[in-house]
Amino acid sequence: MRDTITLRVRRSESGDFDEFKVPVQKWTTVLECILHAKQYMDHSIAVRYSCRQATCGSCGMRINGRPALACFTKVSELDSDTITVEPMSNFPIIRDLAVGFDRLFENHHRVRPYLEPGDADAGREHLQSPAELDRYIQFANCIKCGLCNSACPTMATDTTFMGPQALAQAYRYVADSRDAGKDKRLNIIDDSHGIWRCHFAGSCSQVCPKGVDPAMGIQLLRGYMLGFRG
Repeated sequence: MRDTITLRVRRSESGDFDEFKVPVQKWTTVLECILHAKQYMDHSIAVRYSCRQATCGSCGMRINGRPALACFTKVSELDSDTITVEPMSNFPIIRDLAVGFDRLFENHHRVRPYLEPGDADAGREHLQSPAELDRYIQFANCIKCGLCNSACPTMATDTTFMGPQALAQAYRYVADSRDAGKDKRLNIIDDSHGIWRCHFAGSCSQVCPKGVDPAMGIQLLRGYMLGFRG
């Protein structure tokens, strides 16, 4: 195990990389490297983070070219003496590694990410079977980190595409047996920049840190649109 690595941080003002020699141990994460450089070498490095345990989704960035959570990525897993960190693609850059999430949250809100009970459900408990829960449970693990949108090639070419995060969350509620808002959501995503704009590259599912499979959710949504699911 190496004692130090070279951390390369893309700076937004110049567009160039600043390099820092950072001490590491076998458990050191990329986020810890960035914070070490920020604390001891350059206080001006801008980075967003919070929980440090892959729960809040704040520290998404490109690490050696791949979208990932900095707090969830160990230096030892990268097998490289040089670690390059850049802001996520397909998001407006605020400064350095911090990007704006307005588009992600707007599209997330568009798909009505909440349960809508029917008239017959008022005042009663709605129980689910294990099979009903299995239909959507993995999609409830989304932490809105934005990595899937950053990896999506369609997001890079279509600024009005809803994105894999929002579409996967639409499926999460469409597939929930307790929800009565399915038709409203399907109408929202039935658009040339919605469900039909996905080219099924699958890169969104490859980078999710929580095991969510947005690509599969989008394909299942298409099944609903075509009347293959109830």
